[in-house]
Amino acid sequence: MTREISFVEAINESLIQEMARDENIIIFGENIRGEGRSELRGLQDLYGDDRVIDFPISEAAMTGMATGAALAGARPVIHYQVSSLIFPAFDQLVDQAAKLPLMLGGQAHLATTYLIMGAGASGGRAGQHSDNPYPYLIHAGIKTVMPSTPSDAKGLLSSAICENDPVAFLIPVRLATMRGPVAERRYAIPLAQGEIKRKGRDISVVAVGHLVGDAMATAEVLIKENIDVEVWDPRSLLPLDRVGLAATVKKTGRVILFDDSHRSCGYAAELSSIISETCFRYLKAPIKRITRGDITIPFSEAIEAEVLPSSSHLEQAIRVLLAEE
Repeated sequence: MTREISFVEAINESLIQEMARDENIIIFGENIRGEGRSELRGLQDLYGDDRVIDFPISEAAMTGMATGAALAGARPVIHYQVSSLIFPAFDQLVDQAAKLPLMLGGQAHLATTYLIMGAGASGGRAGQHSDNPYPYLIHAGIKTVMPSTPSDAKGLLSSAICENDPVAFLIPVRLATMRGPVAERRYAIPLAQGEIKRKGRDISVVAVGHLVGDAMATAEVLIKENIDVEVWDPRSLLPLDRVGLAATVKKTGRVILFDDSHRSCGYAAELSSIISETCFRYLKAPIKRITRGDITIPFSEAIEAEVLPSSSHLEQAIRVLLAEE
């Protein structure tokens, strides 16, 4: 039987295996040499100060340094402790790393992985620590990944580190301690390869990140009423598995997009547009979106719960969609 480990342990195992495989892989971050970050545990002991590099508190500095290191042939992994901390580095991310490979005419690769921990809202972390910033990164053209299981996290991170382009790899805050089966061997899951997490016949829920688990739980409740929900996880948000997305839409003809980013210009809006443009004739009902509200996340946990997408919101939307026909 495959052993079970946590999300952060799967990340740690992937980093250890990839750094053993390729000596050009280095890690930049803030306070990353201690034992406080489980996903980085043991890396300094294994690979030393030359490859595990502690930075002062400046996301802009370490992100810019990583771009230069990548242009010189290294394969940096940059560790951000909270997803909102990428904002101080936006010039380095969006105006430099995302654009330099094209501006240089392909003369250099920029093999950089942005390991973004703590993505999303949970436990009243309030406005400045509750962002899910993947739409910003996708708008900039940065490859973007958000796994929903420990097994996916390990395999997708291995692929991200092997990419010759910048890749943003987001870890949902609500999944950090989630446990699941993960193979001990090194393996890679290709980008642009979504997965059906649960097969169903009546309606497709396209869920992102921690919402995949919420969708699975909702599906198990509704199957008792003979409502059969298919759950599809894109895993790689950019590049997107458009073939897999189209297949689940064509199968059920009904789609709910379950996404913890803003409704206006969010990821669900883009998916809705893709489905409308490519699969409209297969739809039996209008596309529905369940997203976070277009507001700053409040400190109050009770209000936070109201403005974030949830299983109860999803269950209500499924019932409404099926009743509308």
